Amino acid sequence: MSSTVIIAYAGAVCAGVVALLALLRNWRSLSFWFFAAGMALLAAESILQGLATDTVLPSEAAHWQHWRLLVLSLIPSVWLLFSLSYARGSYREFFRQWRYMLIAALVLPVALVCPVIVPRGLIFSAPSAIDRDRLAWVFQLQPAGFAFYALVMVSAVMVMMNLERTVRAAMGTMRWRIKFMILGLMVLFVVRAYSCSQVLLWRSMDPSLATVDCGALIMGSLLTLRSIFRDASEVAVFPPKDILENSLTALVAGIYLISVGILARLAASIRSAQAKTFFLLIVLVAVTVVALSERMRMHVRRFLSRYFQRPLYDYRTVWRSLSEGIVSRVKQADLCQAAVTLISEIFQVLSTTIWLVDEKRENLIFAASTSLSASAGAALEPQEAEAKAVFQALQAHRDPIDFETVNDDWAVGLRRLTPTQFRVGSRVCVPLMGGGQLLGVITLADRVGGIFFSLQDFDLLRCVGDQVAAGLLNAHLSQKLLQAKEMEAFQTMSAFFIHDLKNTASTLNLMLQNLPIHFDNPDFRQDALRGMAKTCEHINHLISRLSLLRHDLQIKPAALDLGEVVAGALSNWDAIAGVTLVKDLRPCPATLLDREQFSKVVTNLVLNASEAVSKSGEIRIETSQSRDWSVLLVSDNGCGMTPEFLSRALFRPFQTTKKKGLGIGMFQSKMIIEAHGGRIEVESELRKGTTFRVLLPIQKQSK
Repeated sequence: MSSTVIIAYAGAVCAGVVALLALLRNWRSLSFWFFAAGMALLAAESILQGLATDTVLPSEAAHWQHWRLLVLSLIPSVWLLFSLSYARGSYREFFRQWRYMLIAALVLPVALVCPVIVPRGLIFSAPSAIDRDRLAWVFQLQPAGFAFYALVMVSAVMVMMNLERTVRAAMGTMRWRIKFMILGLMVLFVVRAYSCSQVLLWRSMDPSLATVDCGALIMGSLLTLRSIFRDASEVAVFPPKDILENSLTALVAGIYLISVGILARLAASIRSAQAKTFFLLIVLVAVTVVALSERMRMHVRRFLSRYFQRPLYDYRTVWRSLSEGIVSRVKQADLCQAAVTLISEIFQVLSTTIWLVDEKRENLIFAASTSLSASAGAALEPQEAEAKAVFQALQAHRDPIDFETVNDDWAVGLRRLTPTQFRVGSRVCVPLMGGGQLLGVITLADRVGGIFFSLQDFDLLRCVGDQVAAGLLNAHLSQKLLQAKEMEAFQTMSAFFIHDLKNTASTLNLMLQNLPIHFDNPDFRQDALRGMAKTCEHINHLISRLSLLRHDLQIKPAALDLGEVVAGALSNWDAIAGVTLVKDLRPCPATLLDREQFSKVVTNLVLNASEAVSKSGEIRIETSQSRDWSVLLVSDNGCGMTPEFLSRALFRPFQTTKKKGLGIGMFQSKMIIEAHGGRIEVESELRKGTTFRVLLPIQKQSK
């Protein structure tokens, strides 16, 4: 038995053992089921590769290779499922986003292996050459085999891109838990992509490449085994949806494939030894010219100065990322979560937590962490005595403190609030001071490699703490400003509401005063009942109009004639004496309208017009069709409105030019019109009148 066969069988054993242990450690996890299935398929492929190699008959080698390719056709879809689900709290969303890719990864490779679809197969049944030195058969690819290996290579790159995005989205101890799993699979699929590219380049299946794949399988299995035994608990990260953007994997794979696909194939296509030598000479001269270029040398010097001869921190980059990450956060919870993520990345600390002083300044409350969940942080919240000791100790300190070896009560309390995953390194706290008061404290632990914090670290930590404290003050002031605006709006609404209710109450009070005197008069009693009914109706109408400001508008449209709807809304309209109401209601094509809601628009527009005109005024109401729109026109020759009121206040709530108005009618009308997919236009001029133009889309007839 050759070493190639031994490596193949060893890879199969390692992959099978890892698959079994993964299920035993975390059998409830969906991603681990995908992992176990993927490792089992890789083990089966490795066994079949060993059988194909351990034979001297070409027919037997071809037989086992056909079975190996069948198993290989199932691998892309399984590992794509794993890469989309492993350590992701939002894997269902990614499954939905990648559903077509997953279907293609399953259907296309299996279809190419199927003899019914591809009768000629993926490889030539007889080997085209014999590797006599290694006693192994080299099989040439059919065109379908070329497409098959291209799909396998693309799927390997996609798996690596997904894994890269997962590890980049993880932070703190979460990244520590999944690190070896990602690393092991990266090793496996990097080698897989390389071997596929070589197969595509030379259009042949070389057994030496399969040996490299089996060796990578052994190494990847050992690395993933380390991750499985490190922590079996489920980790949930939420990577961005734009998986294909900003991917280092895609960049490296693209550069590699271009260099291999163009340069290697170009060199291989040159058959003449003299021409090939001349081609290599041209490439060498081109590289030399680039190397001697002054501009290129300047860029290289800048690159080396920036990335290899810089201090421990690039302060401009740190400050820019910190400012951009914090300045846009107006909510305290979002700001704290962004801060712990940035601090963890800047200082390479796995456990970063922010504790904030509560409103009563009696205790510390959990805000955000890279290692603790919200429930775990809440369970660790200190007693009042511990919190007061921390307040007293940190109130007088603005500098970061290494409290690992401090034996005071406050340090003991902070160590309890800062559990560690490792036993090496130090724990540091950063007071958050703002406005002369302690706002909270940042705790850092589990630094990568157990490295202690230096003076340069402490200087930067203090600056970071001041920036976070300033952000907390800004968030607090933003919340106060928002509350003040809400209170102002509430007071404005209350003023209008109370004013209208006061007039209504005055009317009822006058009626009650006259009731004992005129109680025996039947006409007075009837007038009183009518007045009370009208008052109650007015109050209910007022409440219903105000309720529109806190409820979403719901419409039930039907295909109606706009002119007919407007005529119905005006059927019971009692015009003010002396005001002329001119109607020109032309039929309109079918328009999707909610009769009840749109009638409110007509009533509001006509009511506003009637209150704007004098007793000798005129109101015109027209309906017509303009291209794809049904148009309602309501115009008057009344007092008009100023341009400033039109542009800034007309359609805003609580803005009105009427003494008895609430400023809700036009706001309500605009909401209803926009809910119908239409728009409202207005033209007005002082002492000349106002014209409202409502445009509603006509329902298109289905062909």
